[in-house]
This record gives sequence, structure tokens and C-alpha cells, in this order.
Amino acid sequence: MIMNAPPNTAALIQRGLKLVHLRLLSALAETEHISMAAAQIGIAQPAASRLLAEIERIVGQPVHLRTGRGMVLTPVGHAFARRAQRIQLELQDAARDMAEAASGGTGNVRIGSVTGPAMDRVLPVLRNARLTAPQITFEVIVAPSDILCDHLLSGRIDFAIGRVPAGPEAQLFAVSEIATEPVALVVRRGHPLANHPAPSAADLLRYDWVMPPADSLLTRTVLDRLHAHGLQTPPQRLSTASFLLTFALLLQSNAIAPLAQAVARSFSRLPDGPYAILAVDLGIEVEPFGLVTRAGAVLPPAAAAIAREIRLLTQNYSD
Repeated sequence: MIMNAPPNTAALIQRGLKLVHLRLLSALAETEHISMAAAQIGIAQPAASRLLAEIERIVGQPVHLRTGRGMVLTPVGHAFARRAQRIQLELQDAARDMAEAASGGTGNVRIGSVTGPAMDRVLPVLRNARLTAPQITFEVIVAPSDILCDHLLSGRIDFAIGRVPAGPEAQLFAVSEIATEPVALVVRRGHPLANHPAPSAADLLRYDWVMPPADSLLTRTVLDRLHAHGLQTPPQRLSTASFLLTFALLLQSNAIAPLAQAVARSFSRLPDGPYAILAVDLGIEVEPFGLVTRAGAVLPPAAAAIAREIRLLTQNYSD
């Protein structure tokens, strides 16, 4: 069995490490099957098996173990695969840098954001960018932070506005903190409490509440704050992470929904709009979100410019 000491970078190159080796390791980490990994990078399975043997010779350590259902990477293999994936992402970003430079500033920026900041941080910057940089196109994914972090690691997005989930993978990200996320209580315009000047705790608990699943950050934050006020857990007959379903239910019932204040304001600001914010402040704030990138990553020029604008907007909010 190969059990030599891991070589340094120069030794890896001297022993013949090539980009195709890195591509194969990256594919193996995703598929955990040699034939699927081979197909993903466009080579035959025998060629992939030879490349895998070359990788173990170059590294001097076993990088995979065969199982009845395919194969798994060893700890050494996983460590190498993570770096291989990162190198591929950096090369992709380098290609984008050159393409943007050659085309005179055009580019495509891929942003991920949790819902509240998408409304009051990302949207205003993109609205301005449409006028100041019309040659740049944008893609925005709105999702929970854990999904956004997965997209970051896979190269699906350039940066995220959200939070880094706790755990060992937190070290794979760099975070620039922006702000906490205030929460408002939203109802339909004709709700019995919609025009109440100061609803009481008893008033609030008289109605059904609509919140995401119990393990979500928003629900945990809301319940912790209610309990800190000495309030009971509100009745909740529907749990959903869907904003579409939440807003639809609000229109058709007397339910109350705790939502990010930026979202609540966007849907309640029109005088004749269908939604209203209750005139009660329970001091509910979700923990700070920030601008999240892969640790050590250099953003392509267009993405870096938009990230700077989001930071500047944040500074303006705090001034």
C-alpha cells in the first residue's frame, strides 16, 4: 500500500500532476463513481482508472477506497479533491477576468442572497447598475444561507449575501459582516389588528401564525424573542418556507406572518396594497448577515464592482 509522506507543491508538479488529474478528483468527489466521473470529464473509464493510479503514485497516498456501490475518497483524497475543485474555480474566474477585460467591461455577475437583503441591498444596487453599467448582466438566486454556501463552493455564484452555517466548513468562507435583519409582523390589510395602534400580546396570540420549519433561523429567532417577552408559542397550523404560499395564506385568512422587515415594507408600502405591518415592535432581529465569498477567492472585476456597491450602500445605511 502507498504510504509515503505527502509531497510539496513542487514535487507534485515534478511527479507529473496535470489539470486532468485535478478534474478527475473533482468529479470523483461529486459522483463517488469512477464511470460517472469519467463521463463527466469526457474520458473512458479505463483512462480514468489509469489517471487515478497516477494520482496515487504522485501523491504517495491512497486517495480512494472501492465499495460495493462504487467508491469513496479517503481523507487524503477528500483534502486533495477540495483543493482541486478550488483550483478549477479559480481558473474559471481567470477566464472570466480575461473575457471581461477583452470585451471592455462586459460581464455576468451571479449573486446569491437571503430574502431580506435581496430586497433592500441587492435590488437597489442592481437597479442603479442597469443605468451605470448596462453592458453587465446579472443572475440572482434567493435561497437560505446553507444552499447559498453550497452554490459558492460549487462556483454557481460569485458571492452571497447571507450567513455561514456553523460547522467545519465555515473555514472555507470569508465573511464581511453587514447588519442584523429586523423582523416585522405582516397581516392582510383587512385584518382585525391591521389598524390597531398597539396590539397586545393577547391580541397577537389569538391568531394563527405562519412561519418556516421549526429548525429555520427565522423561526428559532422569533420563538426565542417571544419567550424572552414571556409570551407563549403562537398557534401555527401551517409551516412553510414559501413566500408565495405565505402571502397567499395571509390574503385568505387572519394569519400573522413574521417576515424580514425589508420584505414586509416592500409589500405593504402602497396605501391600497393588500398587506399591512402590525404596529408592534417585539425587537425581533435575526443574527447578522454579511457578504460571503470563498476564502481566498478573487472576484472577477464586474462581480467585485457590484460587491463594492453593496458595501457602500451598507455604509450609507449606517451613516
